[in-house]
Amino acid sequence: MAAKAIMIQGTMSNAGKSLLTGGLLRVLRQDGYRAAPFKSQNMALNSFITEEGLEMGRAQVMQAEAAGIRPSVRMNPILLKPANDTGSQVIVNGEVRGNMSAREYFRYKKELIPDLMRAYESLAGEYDVLVLEGAGSPAEINLKTDDIVNMGMARLAKAPVLLAGDIDRGGVFAQLVGTVELLDREERAMVKGTIINKFRGDRSILEPGIAMLEERIGIPTVGVIPYLQVDIDDEDSLTERFDRKEAGGLLDLAVLRLPRISNFTDFRPFEAMEGVSVRYVGAAGRLGSPDLIFLPGTKNTMEDLLWMRQNGLEAEVLKAAAGGTPVMGICGGFQMLGETLSDPHGVEAGGTLRGMGLLPMDTVFEKQKTRTQTKGKFRPLAGCFSELSGVSFYGYEIHMGISTLKEGGAPLTVLENSGQTEGAFAGNVCGTYVHGIFDNEEAARAILGLLCRRKGISGEAVHAFDLSAYKERQYDLLADAVRQNLDLEAVYRILEEGL
Repeated sequence: MAAKAIMIQGTMSNAGKSLLTGGLLRVLRQDGYRAAPFKSQNMALNSFITEEGLEMGRAQVMQAEAAGIRPSVRMNPILLKPANDTGSQVIVNGEVRGNMSAREYFRYKKELIPDLMRAYESLAGEYDVLVLEGAGSPAEINLKTDDIVNMGMARLAKAPVLLAGDIDRGGVFAQLVGTVELLDREERAMVKGTIINKFRGDRSILEPGIAMLEERIGIPTVGVIPYLQVDIDDEDSLTERFDRKEAGGLLDLAVLRLPRISNFTDFRPFEAMEGVSVRYVGAAGRLGSPDLIFLPGTKNTMEDLLWMRQNGLEAEVLKAAAGGTPVMGICGGFQMLGETLSDPHGVEAGGTLRGMGLLPMDTVFEKQKTRTQTKGKFRPLAGCFSELSGVSFYGYEIHMGISTLKEGGAPLTVLENSGQTEGAFAGNVCGTYVHGIFDNEEAARAILGLLCRRKGISGEAVHAFDLSAYKERQYDLLADAVRQNLDLEAVYRILEEGL
């Protein structure tokens, strides 16, 4: 029997669709349903590698965790990773199809309907309920032709729609009315309820507006969700994490806020730790004197390095490194730390670029992308990073560059699955291709320990923690908020009736 379906769409990007989807999935799990997420097309730089070595968006990974199931690339069959302002890398069922301009993809996307429907129908055969998520707004009238992610996908899946508006940005009634007004008659009939999301304040003051909204559009409001104080993975560049710019903990970790930053969830384990502050630095003069500088992943290493070079951040990092501050690069950030970056196939910007020169290595971008989950141990390390020696880790690799160590360089880790070494280490600078390397409590505790030693404070002043247990608590808090503020009786009735 095929799964029942319901879809959450939004009036705009960052209206809270991903969290609402995750919360509803958690509720369904608690109520005894086998439920799974589905987003036909996602645009994000923050991606994940499955056990099969396939690439998918992080939002559907979060939603799968909330549902208590293993992430599958079928939950996000199309992933677009912006490479520049006008084009993206197109990934279908976890595999790269190539780079396309926005115009090229707009013409091409309808050819992907069989791919996404195979993924959808496969999931529908395994689960009781699928909770679909839209993208952006369904009322972008210039993009509605051959839509495959909002109303077009709802029509294919025969999924009734809940439309969420973001009251925190203001104008939520105009958002909801305007969106419904721009839908055609068939599409309006698919919207079975509206949700006012991110509400702060006294709901009684909102009630007259809700009554007028329901009268105007003829669609019931099925929930007013408060602004949620839950710590759950964000996916896109609108994340509030990037607003953190001031040091406030015993340990100050600075992450460079690159224009094309990706997989910033690498630093999430530190963000919830007592005594640790993680701030995102995107301008020269804001770096200060952190205890550790992270260079994160990026979708375009060469262009982001040039950006750092032009705005003065590179010079500040080099000065800090020369003064002994520990510096660590992950994936694209690791590549920047080397001596040269070469792009003979035009994977990024093309040509050759001088690196930061902090690690003795060269990087060449290849046509083939490395995609794999991995685990291993840090090699014996001297000096600054000695506490990491022998520490186990797990994570995943996703990159198109191959980095080769030169004379004087030492690898950072050894991988269990292949026995090969990886990364690089020199003095107070190191780098790795492994994302999620600090999700392991042992690795997080070790990096905090070495920073405490350098600063002359007790390691007991900061605390590592069980990330998996912490995530579970956050998903339960999310579900509690959904239960208290969403009319679940109406939602179950909409789900049962379908389209």
